[in-house]
Amino acid sequence: MALLLAKRAAQSLNVGDKLEIHITDTGARQDIPRYLSNHGFIIDVQLDNRQVLEIIVTKRQ
Repeated sequence: MALLLAKRAAQSLNVGDKLEIHITDTGARQDIPRYLSNHGFIIDVQLDNRQVLEIIVTKRQ
């Protein structure tokens, strides 16, 4: 479910727009960044600890 929500939110971005995502689910911590990276988004990790992975996603052209 977390991956689906992240996909929908990211797809609504315009080129250059940024989206901040906080991920707490263990599986989603790997799935979401991998999916977004493979689909042309820039991923910038802001925080990565045992409780949360916080990323900034930027849409490329």
